[in-house]
Amino acid sequence: MKPTDPNKNIPEEFKAFKAEVKVASPGRINLIGEHTDYNQGFVMPAAIDKKIYFQFRKNNYNLARIYSETFDAYTEFKLQEITKSSNSWENYLLGVIDEIQKLNKQLEGFDCIMRSELPIGAGISSSAALECGFAGGLNSLFNLELTPMDIVKLSQRAENNFVGSNCGIMDQFASVMSKKDHFIKLDCETLEPKFIPAKIENCKLLLVNTNVSHNLADSEYNTRRKECEDVVAMIQQKYTEVQSLRQVSFEILEEFRDQIDATSFKRCQYVLEENERVRQTEKALQDANLKSVGQLMYASHRGLQHQYEVSCPELDFLVDFSEDKDFIYGSRMMGGGFGGCTINLIEADKIKAYIEEVEKVYKAKFNITPTAITVVPDAGTQITKV
Repeated sequence: MKPTDPNKNIPEEFKAFKAEVKVASPGRINLIGEHTDYNQGFVMPAAIDKKIYFQFRKNNYNLARIYSETFDAYTEFKLQEITKSSNSWENYLLGVIDEIQKLNKQLEGFDCIMRSELPIGAGISSSAALECGFAGGLNSLFNLELTPMDIVKLSQRAENNFVGSNCGIMDQFASVMSKKDHFIKLDCETLEPKFIPAKIENCKLLLVNTNVSHNLADSEYNTRRKECEDVVAMIQQKYTEVQSLRQVSFEILEEFRDQIDATSFKRCQYVLEENERVRQTEKALQDANLKSVGQLMYASHRGLQHQYEVSCPELDFLVDFSEDKDFIYGSRMMGGGFGGCTINLIEADKIKAYIEEVEKVYKAKFNITPTAITVVPDAGTQITKV
């Protein structure tokens, strides 16, 4: 594959681009249920009203030609020559093409223009939006007959196998399958979704981006996953039916306390407690008890901070600062950790003043200006044939 040259002029034909397929692929939030998906537990994500937009058309060159308006970067490569790129954003697309071709689906030359309104590194899963939107567009352009679940799974495999991030399935599932104005209580063992109306009354969801990304994120993510899997392997020696932490009860975990190192024990304890918090959040939403939802969000953050240890000083500061505000019902870190956003359940009419206040204190503390956006639960990937 040719490396991207951001200064290379894009082909002349791109300047009058007549799309055959258009795609809007959303980012996602996760209200609660963090680091539980790869443990086959429960999560509660939703797609959001911030998206990546794609335009596709066929070409006659047996080349994939892709232009990112966001990065002002162009790349092209032969479909039979898929190798890893030094430019990270390209690898999500290359991985999708690789997985499609492994399914013996036939791709031909195509052009694609992309534009993103998703901040990178904010924990709203721009990578899944990129993968799923790209896969969905190619599926429509070439009539590949992939189902939505096929797109979810191949996009996850692209990130696992090609990009090298051992992520669970939550991000891709939410990006494709979400319904407008609903959260998804997703069972990551059965992949059965339960759609819960996002009745948050006078509140909105505010994301406050720390604008930091500590380089621990990828390595520590994979470490946490291995810590959980090692405990499962130990428990399996006695309870052969156990395939993941999902089948482990508090009683079984306690039974193995003396055999498990203290760090791994608290990791697993967090996962079991977080699964329970997702269940409780479902009930609280159905009862329109937003104060309970908020308390569960704070408890989730403290578990991520002290038991799973994937938070960072900047995230903790934002959560701590929110906690004595009676107009903020809940706050927690969201995403893999070590940076990214907090998600806040906040009364809508207080948002403007709070953003001004939090920007000031955060800048004074870290000499970084945070950025804030409000998001609304929205529909999954939308594909239009032109």
